[in-house]
Amino acid sequence: MTVLKTAIAAALVLGSAHAYAQSVPTTGTTVIIPASGEVRAANDLAIATLAIEEQDKDKAAAASRVNTKMKQGLDILKAQDPQASLKTMGYYTYPVYPEDRPVQPLAPGKPRLPTAWRVGQYVEVKTTNLTGLPKTVAAAQKVLTLNSINFGLTPATLRKLDDQRIAATYKALNERIASVAAAMGRPVTDAVLDTVDFEGSGNYAGGGRENAPAPAMMRAMSMKDSAEVAEPSFEPGETTLDMRLVGKVRFK
Repeated sequence: MTVLKTAIAAALVLGSAHAYAQSVPTTGTTVIIPASGEVRAANDLAIATLAIEEQDKDKAAAASRVNTKMKQGLDILKAQDPQASLKTMGYYTYPVYPEDRPVQPLAPGKPRLPTAWRVGQYVEVKTTNLTGLPKTVAAAQKVLTLNSINFGLTPATLRKLDDQRIAATYKALNERIASVAAAMGRPVTDAVLDTVDFEGSGNYAGGGRENAPAPAMMRAMSMKDSAEVAEPSFEPGETTLDMRLVGKVRFK
């Protein structure tokens, strides 16, 4: 008997709640609906940074060795990957001071003299030849050191994926509109899409984003000059591009 009474009471409560929900008018109601979509693609671009650094008491000698080795490295890169885009950058010259502090402070006006000079330069390599990348880097490492390597997408691939990302996000919005209409007990044909904000920047949105995660960075330790260098192993991985939008929907 107790179980029966409990079941009857629960049914009455649910029935009352359903009747109350159905009694709420939704004509002319405006609903703000967020949606998101994403697409993925295998990375087809590599950006590697290689470097050379020399240290010598003679600043000119250090700079000369850097200039010579950078030219050798550039020649190797061009020979290994003729289609790669190369850009030298970050040439620097720094004084190296003794680590031990002087016992007595320097006399006023007397400068602290460096014991050596550190000179270096970087070169950026952009390439779509991911298959030949290990061989190219190994060849360059006979002279240069690998500082970092990033994987990402070429501009052409990004443009293609952007079309797919917009389509995926808009499809997600339509699916959510159908779900909201069903929850309100209204046919989806009663919903009129008033505004679509692909930036999610309206006052009704918490702030949208279009996020292409920064490709993971891999670092390699410096290596001294050697006749042969074993080929490094690289896994380009993939990039995920996502988008958020906000739709303003009005029900007839």
